[in-house]
Amino acid sequence: MKKNSKKVFLFGIFLLFACLSSNAQNWANFKRYADANILIDTPPKVVFMGDSITDAWVNFCPEFFLENNFAGRGISGQVTSQMLLRFQRDVVSLHPKKVVILAGINDIAENQGPIDLKDTFLNICSMADIAKANGIEPIICSLLPANKLPWRKNRNPSDKVIELNKMLSDYAKKNNIKFVDYYSAMVDENQGLAGKYGRPDKNGPDAVHPGRDGYLLMQRIVLEALK
Repeated sequence: MKKNSKKVFLFGIFLLFACLSSNAQNWANFKRYADANILIDTPPKVVFMGDSITDAWVNFCPEFFLENNFAGRGISGQVTSQMLLRFQRDVVSLHPKKVVILAGINDIAENQGPIDLKDTFLNICSMADIAKANGIEPIICSLLPANKLPWRKNRNPSDKVIELNKMLSDYAKKNNIKFVDYYSAMVDENQGLAGKYGRPDKNGPDAVHPGRDGYLLMQRIVLEALK
């Protein structure tokens, strides 16, 4: 290998490792809400922690968050391990009175690779434990019904959704934690998200993500738990 070619090759290897290291450091996407967190003067009453379902909620129903002094801290595509890593930054540091945790569907979809359902469950429990240790009341939510995943077309998640919801409901009851049951109110006869609540799409209602009508229903349900 010529001297100049060797330098180019080694520089390419250096850039590759630098990129990999950078991605690993930002795996939980700490930067997403870094600026927004700094700008908060008055602690929010409630922080909503989650994935794309929580992320989009703020866009579909911004008035729900603004009028109630709620903060949305959802990041699309995230699994519970990523949420657990950023829980201190995006929840505890904001000093809310309560945190609403809605998570798990991306673990079932294996967005970051295979994960045992029990580990997903324990990640959610750990978020609740961190909240309680910091004087924040945790509120655990059921996963929304889903019998298919648009980005994982060969999988039916319905049984795992039901199983994880049962684990979360039992844990909440045992530990005197409020449990918000979106599932029962939104499920159809096929263990999927009822079409009227799914986000409109050119191919029909989204099977995982709510549209505005879905979020309006979720708001009524969660507000009962927040009283």
